[in-house]
Amino acid sequence: MNFTISDLRQQPVFFDAIADRIWRAWWKEHGVPAEYIAGRLQENMTPSPIPFALVAHRGDTFLGTASVVASDLEDRPQYSPWVAAVWVDPKYRMQEIGTELVGRAAGDAFALGFRRVYLCARKDRRRFYTRQGWAPIEEDVGERRLTVFIRVPDGPG
Repeated sequence: MNFTISDLRQQPVFFDAIADRIWRAWWKEHGVPAEYIAGRLQENMTPSPIPFALVAHRGDTFLGTASVVASDLEDRPQYSPWVAAVWVDPKYRMQEIGTELVGRAAGDAFALGFRRVYLCARKDRRRFYTRQGWAPIEEDVGERRLTVFIRVPDGPG
């Protein structure tokens, strides 16, 4: 599938779609207002290097998103930065969009001079990340029992 990955700052037309998907995927069921998530996503629209959000799209069709943030797991404040909020529209999954988004997010963080990038995920996502060169460094972290992964520019941590 042909698609483009853009920095959200260059494609703000996708802002509402990304805010909505992030809210529905991770926050709605916890009672977090959609406006709060939109406010947090607005932080990605400033010229500062981090945070930033990426959008995968084909023309004006939204396909998916990923972000790079300073901190994504309050249980591990010593790790930074993080690839976070990786989400692909269900009808476009299994087409390498998520892989490309994660790779681009990590690559952009490395281009900013970071020597390590982290992410956290549920156990059922382990293979998705390890086959991309992410190495698990901690298991069962926090109340959601997430796995923490690391990636360095040359491959696993």
